[in-house]
Amino acid sequence: MDQIPERLAVKPSWLITQLAVHARRLVSDGFTAAGARGYHYRILAALHEFGPASQAELGRRCRVDRSDMVAAVNELVEQGFVDRTPDPDHGRRNKVTLTGDGLRQLLRMDGLLDQVQDDLLKPLSAEERETLTGLLGRVLAQYEPE
Repeated sequence: MDQIPERLAVKPSWLITQLAVHARRLVSDGFTAAGARGYHYRILAALHEFGPASQAELGRRCRVDRSDMVAAVNELVEQGFVDRTPDPDHGRRNKVTLTGDGLRQLLRMDGLLDQVQDDLLKPLSAEERETLTGLLGRVLAQYEPE
């Protein structure tokens, strides 16, 4: 690898950005191999953890733009990973529910992400990985909407 200026190499923002590019590629490659996308994982994970939800609620929870959410849910419905039905409590809303096939896909995607974490963080011990995850979570928390 070409040398980079030291003033960059010591900036956490630069290091995080470079690592994020690499991480995104690893995740994208893994999900592509499974015929999935990152949006799919976010939606399936939210439905599994929080239960059925409207598309708007899923979009907010998963931080997915409304138009992207519609497209992603359409793809998941076509694949049989979620069901979309009218919400009986709100006539203009649809409720999205995880299916059994969707849970199996989520578990496959979990395995892929676990492998990505191992590949990405290979140079770190288990304790160092836990420390890094905790520190990144703390820094990110200051930017989370309340």
